[in-house]
Amino acid sequence: MFLKLKNNFTYKNPGQKLVTKKIKFIRVYRWNPYLQIKPYFSVYPVNLSQCGSMVLDLLVFIKNYHDPTLAFRRSCREGICGSCAMNIDGKNTLACLRTYSRDSSFLTVYPLPHMKIIKDLIPDLSNFYHQYSLIKPWLVNLSTDKTLENLQSKSDRFALNGLYECVLCACCSASCPSYWWNSNKYLGPSILLQAFRWVIDSRDSATEVRLNFLNNKTRVFSCHSILNCTVTCPKFLNPAKSISKLKLQLVSLSGGKD
Repeated sequence: MFLKLKNNFTYKNPGQKLVTKKIKFIRVYRWNPYLQIKPYFSVYPVNLSQCGSMVLDLLVFIKNYHDPTLAFRRSCREGICGSCAMNIDGKNTLACLRTYSRDSSFLTVYPLPHMKIIKDLIPDLSNFYHQYSLIKPWLVNLSTDKTLENLQSKSDRFALNGLYECVLCACCSASCPSYWWNSNKYLGPSILLQAFRWVIDSRDSATEVRLNFLNNKTRVFSCHSILNCTVTCPKFLNPAKSISKLKLQLVSLSGGKD
């Protein structure tokens, strides 16, 4: 006996006990640069009783049991490394943090939007990391006395909360229209959040140098405060707020320059 009712499959096992499977269909964006075909979608049925509760579990199941050619990044599975950033049902997020609904039959997975694709769900983040290197994301200590500890007050340390937690997943930058059209000039919300983190660090000695680098019409001021970045951040940070504070510092510095 076998009945198919929507996405539930009910059947009798050899012991004549009724068993119900919950099937979810995962629609995944596919593109291979070595195949002379346009991007397409592959649809995979997944038995939810054999998967964990996160979207990344679904993708791992598909790769293990349906299609080993499916390509995507993943590493820590804890929302720390930022590797598994992708667009899930229209929102940029981390697959290892995003739960899926057991009530709906379909789930659609895209790579991060408006980025060059290496293969399937893997975006090319070369430009993103190049921009990250431009802001010098390390502590600059110009003190000549290297024997003393570089101490920081509790209030100064508290100011870094909401900044250092960024995992550079690029979800916010990939959701920003200004970054879509000007990624060669505009640094984007993720990089500017990191830049602001070093600008306000009380232990850093290169604040003026950092602000002079950012004091450019396109690097920062291309931001139009649409707030897509804050809405989509999987770590619940607020890049838009940090960019606004950075703008105020730059305006007070010299009013901005080309």
